[in-house]
Amino acid sequence: MKRRTLLQAGGSAALLPQFSFAQDKYPSKLITWICPYAAGGNADNRSRQVARVMQTLIGQTIIIDNKAGAGGNIGTEAISKAKPDGYTIGMGNFAPLAVNHALFKKLNYDPFHDIVPIMLIERGPLVLMVKTDSPYKTVKDIVAAAKASPGKLSYASGGIGGTHHLSGALFEHAAGIDMIHAAYKSGAAGATDLMGGQVDMMFEQMYAAAPSLKGGRLRGIAITSKTRSALYPDLPTMAESGYPAVEVLNWQGIVGPKGLPADIVKQLNAVGNKALQDAGLRKTILEQGNEVVGGTPEEFAALIKAEAPRWGKVVKDAKIEPE
Repeated sequence: MKRRTLLQAGGSAALLPQFSFAQDKYPSKLITWICPYAAGGNADNRSRQVARVMQTLIGQTIIIDNKAGAGGNIGTEAISKAKPDGYTIGMGNFAPLAVNHALFKKLNYDPFHDIVPIMLIERGPLVLMVKTDSPYKTVKDIVAAAKASPGKLSYASGGIGGTHHLSGALFEHAAGIDMIHAAYKSGAAGATDLMGGQVDMMFEQMYAAAPSLKGGRLRGIAITSKTRSALYPDLPTMAESGYPAVEVLNWQGIVGPKGLPADIVKQLNAVGNKALQDAGLRKTILEQGNEVVGGTPEEFAALIKAEAPRWGKVVKDAKIEPE
């Protein structure tokens, strides 16, 4: 699935000052931003939101090019093979950069050598949810029921190898329980069946879980961050519930292709960090339960380096294979 969209500068970003670039008047033409997921999803929406602010700062149009498929691999491969001149960048996500190297038998890109981290945009926890009238009130209740009836309880996910699935697999391993994984074509489809009682629970990203939680259609049990969420201060963490190993933060940031000059990486990083100071953009990210991050390319690279072996082990231990 492919979609190209021309972003128009405007809104609150128009109030921000233009950024100054020294080297060869970079950028002197439009920039293509590859999103490795379909239009309308969280990665696509965040790509557009960040790009709108950045293009105002740099004075050049940024085009969003959706190249979805294969768990983010198609778009990430396209980023990796782009000309390293600063005119093709993209969204780098949790799965294609830290999980898929272990999940897929073959990748047409090396996430550790063919992708250049520029800046981490955000990270956010998932919420363990149950149906509102579920008998399970705590993580302890779920573990007790799962141990009493191995292989009976089920958890939904938006597909094999995604954050929903990996969170459930990590929970199973940490608690020493055996549950059924019910893979759906999307997180929304899984949540719908959770509300209908076809599955018992689901780990869902907070931005997607919020409407159902606030509307009382689903009930939160715990979140997967080290600390409680400001949006749901009464919701305990998995660590507080006895399972500190079940820490999952979905993240995404700006990346470029191998060979991208260090000075361009530095300039794009500076613009990205400036963009994250935009009040409207920050409000959107925070209201979805995520943390606004920013920082240096080295910090983003360190995150990928730390996350990859951890999730590789989860994939191996749970014997997860791609669809």
